[in-house]
Amino acid sequence: MSKTEDKLRANHAAGKPSLIGYFPIGYPTLEASVEAAVAMCENGVDVLELGVPYSDPVMDGPVIQEATQTALEAGFKLRQTFDAVREVAARTEVPVLVMTYWNPVVQYGVERFATDLEKAGGAGLITPDLIPDEAAEWIETAERHGLDRVFLAAPTSTPERYKRASDESKGFVYAVSTMGITGARQELDANARKVVAGVRKASDQALTCVGIGISTPEQVAEVNTYADGAIVGSAFVRAYQENGLPGLIAKVKELSGRV
Repeated sequence: MSKTEDKLRANHAAGKPSLIGYFPIGYPTLEASVEAAVAMCENGVDVLELGVPYSDPVMDGPVIQEATQTALEAGFKLRQTFDAVREVAARTEVPVLVMTYWNPVVQYGVERFATDLEKAGGAGLITPDLIPDEAAEWIETAERHGLDRVFLAAPTSTPERYKRASDESKGFVYAVSTMGITGARQELDANARKVVAGVRKASDQALTCVGIGISTPEQVAEVNTYADGAIVGSAFVRAYQENGLPGLIAKVKELSGRV
């Protein structure tokens, strides 16, 4: 079974909203990013996304791009992903997913990456630029290692794409709320509901969480009325950039309803 799915389903059964939080590994240092991640888990995040810094982050908005660039300039190495996952997983019961573009995984070696992630206690991968049609090797490898594989569904997805993402994802389907890059928006695109409905129509078993543009408690609450969780990234990174660890903790508490 998937630890991620178990957590989301447990929250749903208890009538609790689910909050998935992103933070980049190595920002501003490896040690600081681990402390930030643990603090997020301790203060209201139900599932954690640790982002792998990448030199060409086509899906990331300016806030996350700036943070990951800082991590790369500070000397981040891909192998440190597993150091971060290991430490966070040892200090919290929250499922730890790694969000990464696919090229670093290929360069590292798909089997080697899966082995090291499993050993570190990671729950699985979110792969924003890998579509299920081209993911046969990863699907087979993740299945053998008991790892989640989270694929994306977008407003432009066809019914066939929704079905494929639903069938091949494990943990949840990442519903992209709008076409474009990550970053807080004042209003969520109405297409978020369309994407969730498309996944639900394709499969009555797949869980769906909505990401891109979520930044307020009201948006988190709204998303949880029709999806299985809200994904927040840029708002957390910005809170850390502006006010350090105390600012991040305050933002997590605010969005999780723990204030």
